[in-house]
Amino acid sequence: MQWIFESKDRNDYLKEMEELDFSHSAIREKVAELQLHELSEIQLVRNVFEFVRDEISHSWDIQSNRVTRKASEVLVFKEGICYAKANLLAALLRSMSIPTGFCYQRLTIGDQPDTGYCIHALNAVYLSSLDRWIRLDARGNKAGVDAQFRIDEEKLAFPVRYHLDEMDYPTIYCKPNQETMETLKKHTNCIDMYLHHLPTQL
Repeated sequence: MQWIFESKDRNDYLKEMEELDFSHSAIREKVAELQLHELSEIQLVRNVFEFVRDEISHSWDIQSNRVTRKASEVLVFKEGICYAKANLLAALLRSMSIPTGFCYQRLTIGDQPDTGYCIHALNAVYLSSLDRWIRLDARGNKAGVDAQFRIDEEKLAFPVRYHLDEMDYPTIYCKPNQETMETLKKHTNCIDMYLHHLPTQL
């Protein structure tokens, strides 16, 4: 895919913001833990990705009503939907001076279009050692979902099925999409939000 960059300045993919609150003590402590050993950039990014993918539950998978949004909330409560988990991955990596952006897909909620569509969030990470961006999806694996860290061929949570009118958005954004964040802000029941109120397109 030919990427479109919201900003040509990589520093814009390092900024702290409300949802990416990496000055929070919980984030700082986790970063210190993840950086405890000397690792290559690639191994560090892999470890951070696998931590968010595997140690932070997807709220739908555990059928939790809790809604998290800020990276610190996701880390403290150890759960969130894809929008929230993407915030945590971005916050952790940005705090390590690794440029990280946001990418989106339009997917069917179920297996067919009549189940409706939703916007799915994932991340793009710039690896300076390779001088290129890769996409990572920390949504969390389960039966039928097997996202992996890859620097050659992507292994995302969901392959886009264009024949079902799903799509990959080609832009790497500096900030999380405002509508997705507003969705997290205004709902208090995650199950209801996930079933009925997720954005359907950018």
